[in-house]
Amino acid sequence: MGVAGELAGWRSEFAVTERYAYLNHAAVAPLPRRTARRMRAVIDAVSELGERRWMERHEECERVRGLAAGLLGARRPDDVAFVANTTTGLSLVAEGLRWREGDNVVGVGCEFPSNVYPWLGLAGRGVEYRAAAEHDGWLDQGELESLIDSRTRVVAVSWVQYASGFRLDLERLAAACRRHGSLLVVDAIQGLGVLRLDVAAAGIDACAAAVHKWLLGPEGLALLWLSDRLVEQLEPKLRGWASMAHWADWQRLEIDWTAGARRLESGTANVAAIHGLGASLELLAEVGAERVERRAVELAERAAARLEQRGWQPVGRRDGQTLPSAIVAARHPRHDADEVAARLRRRGVVVASRGGRVRVAPHFYNSEEEIDRLAAELPA
Repeated sequence: MGVAGELAGWRSEFAVTERYAYLNHAAVAPLPRRTARRMRAVIDAVSELGERRWMERHEECERVRGLAAGLLGARRPDDVAFVANTTTGLSLVAEGLRWREGDNVVGVGCEFPSNVYPWLGLAGRGVEYRAAAEHDGWLDQGELESLIDSRTRVVAVSWVQYASGFRLDLERLAAACRRHGSLLVVDAIQGLGVLRLDVAAAGIDACAAAVHKWLLGPEGLALLWLSDRLVEQLEPKLRGWASMAHWADWQRLEIDWTAGARRLESGTANVAAIHGLGASLELLAEVGAERVERRAVELAERAAARLEQRGWQPVGRRDGQTLPSAIVAARHPRHDADEVAARLRRRGVVVASRGGRVRVAPHFYNSEEEIDRLAAELPA
């Protein structure tokens, strides 16, 4: 039995398949059935019982933190914080560092705004933002690394670019950061959950990712992982009872930070979302990280080939030089990407338009037939 056959049983977890060929996981993923059930159970319990099972809900959140740490390759659950979204995670890092006038941040010019505005906002403190250019979806990693110098405090990049699917070599970039004494801050939202990542082995210092894309979780929740090196340099800008080692002793009013990234959690968590994430992480673990990645990448490659056959040109790809991702973005010399994406949606094939390109983003449960249906509906 091939990978497709092995995964067919999990397709029933996704109610969206009954209506659409859903190929837009780089935007918002449909919730698995088990995730929706888990969230409804929390809501029903609070509705019926109020705070009577608060500790049980808290303990489940800590269990989910452990699952998230395992997915990331974190050494300790405390190294992972639950935050509202990717932007919040990156902003907590940007605002928590002690900047000096003349410092700089290096990024790329095609980033999603979440990984630009936190750094542009430092201009008033004398911090320069430098960006490497995109070349038709391609990023020259050597060009990016050439912008790093002795005053580069942070290199802030997306692991996978949202508008092209281009994937950076994080280990190589981390080595360049180490040579200059810079911190590597990664927006992993377009890879985490579908591509395997070991944050410690990769040499990352901060990794932020909302869970509503490839992690198949609900909106309004993100993971933030911090290295020990970064935690030592970071001053939390939000302070509350949940930030403290003595979080349950509300009469002890003194600053005594809890361990790791958890100190960036200041108060009550989004409990229903965290419980839902737990169900999604369990599903991904059942399937297996290696199978999830292999299947999604295979489908993305099939989509790239079918798009080319229809006269669409995938961007950000060079033979033998491109690391795989689950996103394919393609342009056409005559057809407008916005119009084509809207037409496809009307016909039940859900994709996106980003940067003048049609973007296709399949997950492990999608089928070859859905990819072929996409190609058949595309104007040539």
